[in-house]
Amino acid sequence: MAWEFLTVYWREMIRFVRFRTQLFASLLQPALWMAFFGVAMSSNFDRFASAIPVPAGVVPVDYLTFMAAGVIAMTTLFTSLFGGISLLFDKNWGLMREMLASPMPRTHIMLGVSLSGMTKSFIQVTIIMAFGLLLGVRFFPGFSATQIALSVLGIFAFVGVFSLGFLLFSSTISMRLESPEGLQGVITLLTLPLFFVSNALYPIQAFPPLLQALSIYNPLTHLVNGVRYFALGNDFFAVGAHYSSTTTDVLASFAYLVAFAAVMYLLARRTFETAIVT
Repeated sequence: MAWEFLTVYWREMIRFVRFRTQLFASLLQPALWMAFFGVAMSSNFDRFASAIPVPAGVVPVDYLTFMAAGVIAMTTLFTSLFGGISLLFDKNWGLMREMLASPMPRTHIMLGVSLSGMTKSFIQVTIIMAFGLLLGVRFFPGFSATQIALSVLGIFAFVGVFSLGFLLFSSTISMRLESPEGLQGVITLLTLPLFFVSNALYPIQAFPPLLQALSIYNPLTHLVNGVRYFALGNDFFAVGAHYSSTTTDVLASFAYLVAFAAVMYLLARRTFETAIVT
């Protein structure tokens, strides 16, 4: 088995650590979301939702805990979409031409970049969960130590496959564009509808029918479903809505993300195999 992709992976991780401004910004931003937006909105949503009775036998969840899963999803989305931008810099600096001309299979370039992006997402998720617990987020209510360990693995599985899909998508766009400004424009255009037409910050039950239909096809919705299932359980009440899900529902969300990542892999592979960089 060829391991050339590890060279690309290691270079990306060194770049991540050495650019300290980028490193601290990427780690601090989700914490600030939790500290400011989460705490401020939590007091408002909890006050409004307190008038709605909680169904008997259902675990109530405060808004800060509810949105913490959304912050994990949001951070993973942003990190993954920007993950391919390093390829664009490699093209502009001439490094991509050297890598494409090397004996290394071209698909190893996208695999190395994707694996490094997944690693960054895992680091960010760990920090968000640790910082959230300090702020009062109540993940894993009543879970045993074994259940917590399995739940963390489940969250990482969802984050990993979601991140892989969007990193491959970002790599495809980067290989087809010529300027970082163009890539940033595309990413900005995509992030807002993906983020707000999802269940990251609020229930989608109150959406208009069209937005509810769109949210079903939104990969971010399926990531949030998986994170909440493992972090909060399969039956809870939050923001005036009752959430219940079965193992089949979660497996369906995971299968959707796997299918999305597979399609993105095929697109990225075709793009790299036919890429011409002058």
